[in-house]
Amino acid sequence: MPKNTAARWTLYVAIAIVFAIVCAFLSDWQFTRNETRAEANHLIEANYDAKPVPLAEAIPVGGAFRAADEWQRVEVTGHYLTDAQLLARNRPLGGTSAFEVLVPFQTDDGRIFVVDRGWVPPADNDSVPSAVPAAPSGEVTVTMRLRPSEGLPVSGRSSAPKGQVPTINLPLVGEQTGLAVETSAYGLMATESPAPANRPQALDEPTIDPGPHLSYAIQWILFAVMGFVFIFYMIRTERKHRREDAEDAAALAAGETPTVRVKAKRKDRDADDEDALLDSSAR
Repeated sequence: MPKNTAARWTLYVAIAIVFAIVCAFLSDWQFTRNETRAEANHLIEANYDAKPVPLAEAIPVGGAFRAADEWQRVEVTGHYLTDAQLLARNRPLGGTSAFEVLVPFQTDDGRIFVVDRGWVPPADNDSVPSAVPAAPSGEVTVTMRLRPSEGLPVSGRSSAPKGQVPTINLPLVGEQTGLAVETSAYGLMATESPAPANRPQALDEPTIDPGPHLSYAIQWILFAVMGFVFIFYMIRTERKHRREDAEDAAALAAGETPTVRVKAKRKDRDADDEDALLDSSAR
């Protein structure tokens, strides 16, 4: 085997190996995303419609939010601190860049818990909502679902117009309101008692669609295998051509005519039909 041919085949195999390694990493990434999605779906199924428990049971005073309690329904009694209301801006709801209404809620045990009462659409200029339904005054019993604090924007910029925040980042909410709010979790309001005549629009239920991650992971594995199959085909084809060239050279050296190799062409059905018509008209 010529040295340049061996080097070329070695390069082919090396490329296939590198491609397979990349596919393996991408496949593992998709498997990990599938597992994460499955865990999130399990929490939704287990907690979203579970019987409400007191807030003190889910998050004791001085305790912290547990990831296993995400979406858990809790019940709390106290009053809204309406003067500290904020709007979380640029939320993709209702086909618009909506606002979610965040109102600190002081519980009977003295804690201040941020409640997301729902969302309102933007006004024509998109900078503020046209109207925000007021939270009920006086003592209120709220049933809500627990959610963890969100991160700050990826850009790192935490600026927003007065009375607004870019994300539901609870330390930022505490900084904006000047209140010692619970920073590990907030609540998505489900019900209020007494219920006001108007309230912000309720957030949609989370989906439990597993997503395409598992199929993508399998596809990356198949791509890796196909890479080796393609390289094998390339090497096999090259060896075949080299063998045929060697046979032709040997035939010429012996004074013989090289073998004529014709690739068979399969006529399509339309061509067969045309030939049949021509034959019948010629009779």
